[in-house]
Amino acid sequence: MVQTLAYPKKKQNTINRYDSRGTYDLRAIHHIINSTPVLHVSFAPNPEDPFPAILPMIGVMGSFEYPSADLDEPLDCYLHGYVSSRIIRLARNSPKGIPVCIAATKVDGLVLALTPNSHSYNYRSAVLQGYGQVVDTDQEKLYAMEKITNKVVPGRWEKTRIPPDNVEMTSTAILRVKIETGSGKVRQGGPHDDAKDENRADITEKVWTGVVPVYETFDNPLSSATNKVDPIPEYILKYVQNTTAENRQLAHDAVKEP
Repeated sequence: MVQTLAYPKKKQNTINRYDSRGTYDLRAIHHIINSTPVLHVSFAPNPEDPFPAILPMIGVMGSFEYPSADLDEPLDCYLHGYVSSRIIRLARNSPKGIPVCIAATKVDGLVLALTPNSHSYNYRSAVLQGYGQVVDTDQEKLYAMEKITNKVVPGRWEKTRIPPDNVEMTSTAILRVKIETGSGKVRQGGPHDDAKDENRADITEKVWTGVVPVYETFDNPLSSATNKVDPIPEYILKYVQNTTAENRQLAHDAVKEP
């Protein structure tokens, strides 16, 4: 029997409402993070400010110490930032690192039920909590920059002008978040209506129910005005086609009851 690693249940990450949809499985949570283009990172800006700050950031799971680590193993989350941004400045002044929450959500379908209260989404979501510290070596920074670039399009890093020059390295900051806790939540299936409504012909015969699949679609690549490479590289075309097809399949699979 293969044992899967999971995040420990703590007060801050234990799912209470619809706990049957919850998951603490590392692979499932890390996959949601890695397949979401934009992560939302929240942190406390300062003790005097009552409002938390939330930033859209590009991030990816990885391990500089163990580069071959898979998604089902303990990983850090690397976030791409600007050297003088507020979150980076706060992280530099925090001995343990700045506490952050990282959230990602994928919507797989619109679930249309008989009553407004029973409407829902099919979705996959993940939340990580940990402490962010600024990466201070060029080796680890380059490792993270490569992973983040290849998250945009796999294999893109080595197809560009690399390594980054001194100006680019100086202006870019990488926040490494050591994950303390994490959890995920997944909803799939069709509408779940109450029997009191499903047994009423006056409702069921006039209200359409079902799921509208939702998935991220990549359109055909458009060359820039200064582009001199023709035709479009095969690795880009394959990524666009394959990822769109995979996203569509995931959205259709999500309609099936778990």
